[in-house]
Amino acid sequence: MNIYDLRSDTITKPSEAMRKAMYKAQVGDDVYGEDPTVNKLQELSNKITGKKSSLFVSSGSMANLITLFINGGRGKDVLMHNEAHSLHHELGAPAAIAGVNPIGVPGERGILRSEILQEYVNPKSGAYHDAKTSMIIIENTHNFAGGTCYYKENLKDVQSFAHKYGLSLHIDGARIFNASIATGLSVKEISSYADTITFCLAKGLGAPVGAILSGSKEFIDEAKIVRKMLGGGLRQSGIIAAGGLYALEHNIPRLIEDHINAKTLAKCLNGKAWAKVDPNTIETNILFFDTVGIPASKLERKLARRGILCFATGENTIRFVTSLSVTKQDINSICGIINSLEI
Repeated sequence: MNIYDLRSDTITKPSEAMRKAMYKAQVGDDVYGEDPTVNKLQELSNKITGKKSSLFVSSGSMANLITLFINGGRGKDVLMHNEAHSLHHELGAPAAIAGVNPIGVPGERGILRSEILQEYVNPKSGAYHDAKTSMIIIENTHNFAGGTCYYKENLKDVQSFAHKYGLSLHIDGARIFNASIATGLSVKEISSYADTITFCLAKGLGAPVGAILSGSKEFIDEAKIVRKMLGGGLRQSGIIAAGGLYALEHNIPRLIEDHINAKTLAKCLNGKAWAKVDPNTIETNILFFDTVGIPASKLERKLARRGILCFATGENTIRFVTSLSVTKQDINSICGIINSLEI
């Protein structure tokens, strides 16, 4: 039986060409700044984001944590969407390690807006016993809102609000290249609206591990210290950085295929009595659908028995994520299974 893995785009594996690039990578001690492949990856990331400096880190969660540690500040409020990855899926690290107070803010389809943020901000001029707001995090694309994107007007809105209150603005751009393709905005333009940005190399781009954190030179100089403090100082890490380099140089344009495949799945599901999803809401490679007349956990098991792996994310909600590990032919096969499924 063929297995079709729609659990996440983190399940991608390095291609043979990527493995060869990793095998041939020149290496040095990155803690001393002497790994030429890591340095090349960071320099390319500067060009992509338009920021002055970049840092190769172990994961997007580490990148977010470093930013919270530096720009958040102990005892300060940090505003983020109430379904943000940093709030629910990073093991409480913002509070436990960075010492910040994460505040969940509602927003339709994962998008924060100034009129709602206004209700949650505690300005420096407020009562002394209120924790002061220091930072905003926006997630682009937003995972648990269904791979939704910030468009230019949304970015301008949040940036203006942050400037008004003197707040640092961070983009959790784990899937920022998906957002770029969907919105038509370059990653450089998206990055220009924020002080700092991170993006993941190990999701849709297909590298085995790693993420990039970008910002000012002063910020990254401090980020190197915090990375080391967190145990993230790597040595001959050019071997894995080479996978990220290959991903950035070869795997960005093909992300559109994942978006098309996700919409194809949504259209297939939309015709089923046991699934509810609007294909017009699918922006990138993530789709959620509601189960009708069957618990999501039961449907998850039923799909797994037919070779389709996915996650039930709620009592009546299932998530599918497309990636380079799932071809157009695979999608056709998956739709065939869905069409023949007896509920």
